[in-house]
Amino acid sequence: MMKYSNERVVEAKYTNPQGNPFVEALPELLSKKEFERQIRSKINLPKDPSTCQPQERRAYLMELSKWFQPMDYMYQLYDMLYRAMSATYQTKNVVDSVRQINELYTDFRTGREREFQYSTQGYSTAILGVPGIGKTSTLQRCLSTMPQVIIHTRYQNTAMYTKQINYLFVECPSDCSVKTLAFNIFAAIDRAIGSDYLKQASYQKSMATSATTTRLKIICLNHNIGLIVIDEIQNAIQTAAKNRQIKPLIKFLVELTNETTTGICFCGTLEAEAVFEKQEHLKRRTRGYRLLPMKFDVTYRKFITELWEHQVVLKKKPLTEKLMKQMYDLSAGIPAYLVKIFEEAQAQAILSGKEELSYEVIKQAVVMLGIEVPKVYGKYGTSISDFTVQEVQMKTVVSELSTEQIDSEPNETKVESTVQTEVEAAFEAECKKDESTEKEIKRFYATQRGRKRSEREEADLIAAWVLDTTGNVLLHTLETCQMLERRCF
Repeated sequence: MMKYSNERVVEAKYTNPQGNPFVEALPELLSKKEFERQIRSKINLPKDPSTCQPQERRAYLMELSKWFQPMDYMYQLYDMLYRAMSATYQTKNVVDSVRQINELYTDFRTGREREFQYSTQGYSTAILGVPGIGKTSTLQRCLSTMPQVIIHTRYQNTAMYTKQINYLFVECPSDCSVKTLAFNIFAAIDRAIGSDYLKQASYQKSMATSATTTRLKIICLNHNIGLIVIDEIQNAIQTAAKNRQIKPLIKFLVELTNETTTGICFCGTLEAEAVFEKQEHLKRRTRGYRLLPMKFDVTYRKFITELWEHQVVLKKKPLTEKLMKQMYDLSAGIPAYLVKIFEEAQAQAILSGKEELSYEVIKQAVVMLGIEVPKVYGKYGTSISDFTVQEVQMKTVVSELSTEQIDSEPNETKVESTVQTEVEAAFEAECKKDESTEKEIKRFYATQRGRKRSEREEADLIAAWVLDTTGNVLLHTLETCQMLERRCF
């Protein structure tokens, strides 16, 4: 039985007593199977498209935007977000929070700035990837599996009323200013707990930026915010080139993590890597996943096969190997492009009256959508096809040692070595077994690169030489074409 239901705001339930109510109230870490069940979204399409009018079937195509297929990399992102949130609450308790609030509130009233030196820092990471790969939607679905707000009323028979905000999802401002980002965080807090911090901040627009940020730090501590996800971080790049506001923004985020131990997760395109690489302290704090599109492999085949089942055309066409390659070549393995092409191709097939998916219809949809897949990606990254998550239970058989063997063995390290050897041997045998049963997946390319091979004429000298390397055919060809001169001496 799950600890919490799928609600955004819940009452605290404490498990695994540690003397830390924030950690004890956290939801359990979901298994891969349960996680995929919660984030999966199915769409309702007519079982028999022939019973629907063309305009009705085109309207059904809008449902494809809601379709979501779980992948292995998504569970790894969920695991990382959970660990980041948990790390925030493990670094402090109620006493530490009160002390930090008092220190910040004193600075807020006196107007002074002070550098805090805490033994721990907030968890910080970055998730960057190709546009259309599903970063934002995946992060939002990962966070939706956990309650956003946990209300504490009583802990260990003692009254304790406080609200614990596990996560916030905030978009990076287009102007890349510290105050605008602070206002966006205020708005996210208001949506979570129903407060009016943004309204209060709007009344005090003349307040200095330092005072606004200090107030935000106090609020983060007061509501025990575990993780802040900053989406569209690449917006900072464009602004950085114009008015160089990236350094104050990053300085503010670093201070936020240091002084409140709140976790930060940056999300955006690979363009943000250029900014992270320039700042050494920022480079260290922004290590994380760099996501690239799917390869032409099992993951892609599974994705396109599941998607292909949602046809509303009258002539449902089976998914062939050729169509798989064509769809991959036109989309470059980007999930958002695949879904969009599949949707628009069906719309064009219905409008034209062809009622069938073909390469010509799919190509027409790509032209109309103006899709141009990227040719080159960043210096490094990991394809979303390369992530593997398996819940494996290793069964290792270790022989029991007799009492005489143990007594006769003076060195304990030798016994440990024997056990380790047996474990490694068992593991190696299991790996060889898996390798023998695993099928090799050939990687295909939809379009062959390079010039098309030209057909040579019969009078071509190279063709003549290929036919007969002895030279007889070559001599005959030269003589026939009057290209051979014989001289007698």
